[in-house]
Amino acid sequence: MRLGHFDLNLFVALDALLDTASITRAAERLHLGVSATSAALGRLREHFGDELLVQVGRRMELTPLAQSLRAPVREVLLRSQATLATRPDFDPATARRHFVFNTTDYTATVLLAPLSQALESEAPGLTLDIVPLGDRNLERLERGEVDLALYPADNASDDHPREALLEDHFSCLVWTGHHLPEAGLTAEHYRAARHVAARFGERRVPTVDEVHLSQQHGVQRQVVSTASSFNELPALVVGTQRVATLQTRLARMYARILPLRLLPLPFDMPPLQLVMQWNRHAEHDAAHRWLRQRLRQLARRSEEHTSELQ
Repeated sequence: MRLGHFDLNLFVALDALLDTASITRAAERLHLGVSATSAALGRLREHFGDELLVQVGRRMELTPLAQSLRAPVREVLLRSQATLATRPDFDPATARRHFVFNTTDYTATVLLAPLSQALESEAPGLTLDIVPLGDRNLERLERGEVDLALYPADNASDDHPREALLEDHFSCLVWTGHHLPEAGLTAEHYRAARHVAARFGERRVPTVDEVHLSQQHGVQRQVVSTASSFNELPALVVGTQRVATLQTRLARMYARILPLRLLPLPFDMPPLQLVMQWNRHAEHDAAHRWLRQRLRQLARRSEEHTSELQ
């Protein structure tokens, strides 16, 4: 398709080139040969009257014009994709769609596992891809690389729709053979204990509970084992004198199946406010709306179940 003298198919190639700053990686993303991608770059250079990508040492870098094109080109593609995906209605029983979630294993366990079970009978043609939180969460959301991001409210962007989904608290898990003082898990015992903790992304970002305890209570935990997921922490506690701090819903699940004790966190901690967020271009997508509604229902059911246990 052409708009004036410009081949709109080149927009897809341009987006890949601007995002990767590499002809080879752009070719892989586009499922094209390197020569075809190089030819597309040549046509784009001719159209814009700019090199767009220039060789600097062993790598290529974007020119100032290319940098300025990144956001508007991505915006055009997202708007186009949203328009093409528009349908008058949505039948979950027959629809075929793929959805990408960006979240932690905690949310995958307490919310997306029940969602997957529900989809098995209600919407068997919907498939899920769960990618972990890392260093590019908001960039992935902005670029439309994920359909739904599920994370703490403090992590959310102000530029896209979001909705409160779930509230949870933090608890401590210890082995049933843990030598607790008579007073139980006190603040002093917690400070002196050896801990296991989850860290995320290439930069090994600490969790919200660790940040809060450090900033608000001056607690510098002695972390002796780190993991890339919350689900790994309970097993790292069994048979040790270590302490794990994690979301109460998840802690309860593991306390039922492993020799672990669930204990109150001996510090004031605000509840974890979990939100779901989606790119603004997906706001009116019928399939997207249905999936968000299904998540709301599952979150509400989880809240009701938690209230019954308290």
